[in-house]
Amino acid sequence: GIYEFIQLSKFDLHAFDPQMLLSAIFFWNRETRAFKFSCGFVCPTLLDIAAITSLAPIGDRFYTDAFEEEFYFLGQKTYLAFINAHMGQLDTLVSTLEHIAFLMYWLFACVFCTPSLQVPKYYYILAQALHSQKKICLSNLLLAFLFSSLDEASESLFRESGPCNLSGPLWLLQLWLNAILEKKLLLTSSFLSPMCQLEGARLTTLMPRKRSIDNFSKYIQAFLSFSEFTKDLAPFIRSDLTRPSWLRENNQVGNISPDSVDMWSGFLSWDVILSGMWQKDVRI
Repeated sequence: GIYEFIQLSKFDLHAFDPQMLLSAIFFWNRETRAFKFSCGFVCPTLLDIAAITSLAPIGDRFYTDAFEEEFYFLGQKTYLAFINAHMGQLDTLVSTLEHIAFLMYWLFACVFCTPSLQVPKYYYILAQALHSQKKICLSNLLLAFLFSSLDEASESLFRESGPCNLSGPLWLLQLWLNAILEKKLLLTSSFLSPMCQLEGARLTTLMPRKRSIDNFSKYIQAFLSFSEFTKDLAPFIRSDLTRPSWLRENNQVGNISPDSVDMWSGFLSWDVILSGMWQKDVRI
């Protein structure tokens, strides 16, 4: 389910280190959709998403025309106007319309991070599918969105007009970078939260406290120092992984339950999916 992922959204996922993100984008290769380090090509994977968000790599592909609209939604409103229009009364049960509106807001504001100043209606279909408890593979969709965002960000660096404002699920990139650079940059955390024990919650506290333009060269040197593929580049392949429990309890070779076969097949299989609402093909 997405319950733990929603709990993760309560943390500050939008605390970015601009120099770290920008320095990483310089290493992004749009042909392979991976970062080209000295040791080879490296990129976030479905396993990383599972450890950070608790999203399993199983479920059906999402198609925007798979569901018919059953409710009338007031789309194209500002964020505040959208909340006021669909928020129910206090001390009353959450209605179907209100729940779909919540999921819709969560998707565009917290997950996919649209650059629009108004609520885009095209997230409604996905929100409706999640409300109906359809088995949508949200992790594939999230990873494809991230790759598309990195493609656009990398391309914008070389435009004559200069780079544009970055958008998309860059919070996922930031948390992944925090994970692979944690030991190299000696990032520390005093994380202790009973509300959410996901790796993603801990990684939000690893943001470097001192930010300056000088950090850009430090991050570039850190990426260049990956001359060999080490454990730092696979930060979630370890036995002391806290959550999710379904991943921690089924990661021993020869001791995988039958119910976990499909999950691990999802980790290891390649796929071509549509990265969201604009029908862009992304191979992962």
